[in-house]
Amino acid sequence: MTDDTLIHDPNGGLERLLEIMRRLRDPKTGCPWDIEQDFDSIAPYTIEEAYEVADAIARKDWAELEGELGDLLLQTVYHTQMGSEAGLFSFDTVVKSVADKMVSRHPHVFGDESRDKSAEQQTADWEKIKAAERAGTAQARTLDGVAIGLPALTRAVKLQKRAARVGFDWPDTSQVIDKIQEEAAELVEARETLSQTEVEAEYGDLLFVVANLGRHLGVDPETALRGTNAKFTRRFEAIEDALSTMGKSPSDSTLEEMDRLWDAAKLGEAKPN
Repeated sequence: MTDDTLIHDPNGGLERLLEIMRRLRDPKTGCPWDIEQDFDSIAPYTIEEAYEVADAIARKDWAELEGELGDLLLQTVYHTQMGSEAGLFSFDTVVKSVADKMVSRHPHVFGDESRDKSAEQQTADWEKIKAAERAGTAQARTLDGVAIGLPALTRAVKLQKRAARVGFDWPDTSQVIDKIQEEAAELVEARETLSQTEVEAEYGDLLFVVANLGRHLGVDPETALRGTNAKFTRRFEAIEDALSTMGKSPSDSTLEEMDRLWDAAKLGEAKPN
């Protein structure tokens, strides 16, 4: 008979979670759904959980963040259990790998290097260490190792940072803005004369340069766009609320009326509490 003592121990900590996942994946007594999963099928859940962590942080919902961090940790446990079953790696080897990496990349904390340097210099040193690590692997090219599965704007910035490290970058922000104007003009021309595929390519070029402008301004494009999404949602809901008091919905309204209500919502946000 299976001993469930650890499974039901509320103070079992990480060992309890690891055992729960092992039991869920047991081919004879586990959960049929969990048994059927593989790395590919679980990966989308891992990405989703990471976004839910970011969402809780953005909303400053600390109680929810606690739960979301647990869900994200579960994803690591899930992948390491599958890795262990396949003889690829285990939770312990994953922990050792990241711990070793943190020690080697912080010689100013865990080694004999001086801590007397700026955050910018520490970031530059971090990148040099990472480059040296890649040099010892098959990922020796400048852009190797930038994950394809990243959100496109985030990956664009990472690619640009890598290229900038070897001198492939605009030295001045004004040149980036000039390039945005150039790409925008090309997009207008493409819209009028080119195929949809070519229009998509020109639009991608424009987004890439806009992401580059964010990098030059010290603005993370994903963070900035999330903020604008939240602002748009907030103001559009204000439009819906205002129309509701009139017994109307957006589909019953006109663009001109909704524009006026948008401006009112914008003005209301600008007023001090």
